[in-house]
Order: sequence, then C-alpha cells, then structure tokens
Amino acid sequence: MKLLSPRAFYYILGKKGFFQYLLFAGFLIFFYLPLMNLCMLAFADKYEVPAIIPQEFGFKWWGFVLGQKSLVSSISVSFILAIIVTFVSLAVCIPAAYALARYEFFGKRIFLLSFLLSNAYPRMGLYISIGILFYKLGLMGTLAGVVIIHFLNSMMFMTWIPSGAFRSVYRQQEESARDAGAGPIRTFFKVTLPLATPGIAVASVFTFLSSLEEAQGTLLVGFPQIKTMPVELYGVIMEYPLTAGPVLSLILIIPTVLVLFFMRKYINADSLSGGYGVK
Repeated sequence: MKLLSPRAFYYILGKKGFFQYLLFAGFLIFFYLPLMNLCMLAFADKYEVPAIIPQEFGFKWWGFVLGQKSLVSSISVSFILAIIVTFVSLAVCIPAAYALARYEFFGKRIFLLSFLLSNAYPRMGLYISIGILFYKLGLMGTLAGVVIIHFLNSMMFMTWIPSGAFRSVYRQQEESARDAGAGPIRTFFKVTLPLATPGIAVASVFTFLSSLEEAQGTLLVGFPQIKTMPVELYGVIMEYPLTAGPVLSLILIIPTVLVLFFMRKYINADSLSGGYGVK
C-alpha cells in the first residue's frame, strides 16, 4: 500500500516524471471527463439536477430521437451535404493549391494569409454580411447557399495543406517523368498527385468533419429549408429534456470517430507537417 502513496510515487518517478504524470492526468480529466459525462447522460432515462449520476439508465431518449422523422432526415442531409462540400472543395482548391505550390507571383504570401481572415473574428458577423448578399442573389434557404457557406469554411484546409503537400514533391521527380515522355497532365496524375495524396486526404477529412459540424452558417443561410444535425441539436436542447441533447451529440461524434479511424493511415504527424510545409 505504501508503494501506491503519492510520496512513494514521487520518489519512484523523480520530480520531473511526477509532474509530467500530473500534467497528463490533468489533461485526461479536462479532455475526457466532459465526454464521459456526455455518454452517461445519453443513456439516462431520468436525470434531475443537482445529482451527478442519473437516477435511471436506459435507451428511452435514443428511441425518441431516432423516432423523430425530422431528426433522422437531418442526419442524411448532414452526410450528403458534407460529401458535396468535400468534392466541391477538391475540385476548386486542389488546382489552386498546386498553383500556389509551383508558381511565384506578387502578393502570394498575402493571398495565403487571407484565408485566415474568416477565423480572425467571430463568424456570425461574417455570416450576417454574407446573408445579406445571399438574400439579394436568391441563395437564402437553398442547398447551393449552404454549400457555399461550408466551402468558404473549408478553403483554408483545402488550400494550405494540399499546397504544402505539393511543395514537398520534388521537382526532379516531375522532370524525370517529363523527360521520359509524359505530358504535363499525365505527370500530374501519375507522379505529383499520388505523392501529395496523404496531405490531400488529411485536408479532405478536415473538410468533411468541418462541414458535418457546421451549425451557425447553416442555421442563418439554410434554415428552415435545410436542416442538418447541428441545427436540429439547437432545437433539441431548447425544446426537449436535458438528456435528449447528448443523444444527438453522440450521434454527431460517432461518424467523426469512424472517419478518423479509417483515415488514421494519413492523419499523422508526418502527413500534417508535410501538408503545412513544415520541414
């Protein structure tokens, strides 16, 4: 029992190791405790504040959430929208990222930094300004308007990371393919694009997840015609008991975890550092 005391633990690990374990334990509590509480509330049939542990556990609110047609349809809308936004972002941003990686022009750095502007201040102000413009263009309440909003949020990911990935491909490899008789298009698809795939995959995952979780822009531009899971979550939190919200939140987390699991081959320190051009 003495070996388990804090003092014995301190002497075994040493001063540095002991404080490292304390910081790690603090991180685990800060990061995972809210998630554990979310999971606990999602399976609570009855919960009354200020109790810490729910009085009854079960699947009552899972049946309620999955039984709501509007909630189920919002799940499919979210996934369809995220897939559309990802492909649109790939089609528009990948050529731009390649141009930024391979060509020099005046104001290039300023242009790259401009993608940070949408994250430099609260997005709601930006969405209101865009909403006024969309209203004049007839894009309010349309799928196209919501796609554009989500696309604007993904531009930094889909430009910066693939640009760094293209920059990490050595020009000599492309020149060797050209010397062997390959044209510029064939060189791009057979040499450059495969080598830059890890960075592009990382950017695509970030774009998909960002679109899946976007709420404010969708609420302002698309509601009530376009209802996604995050938008429905606002209504669930306001209109239904406390334990109904965590169910939909957990449904939002599950696809994120699955995407990250299946894409773990690309989402690592090497892919991220290469994608951002950090050597």
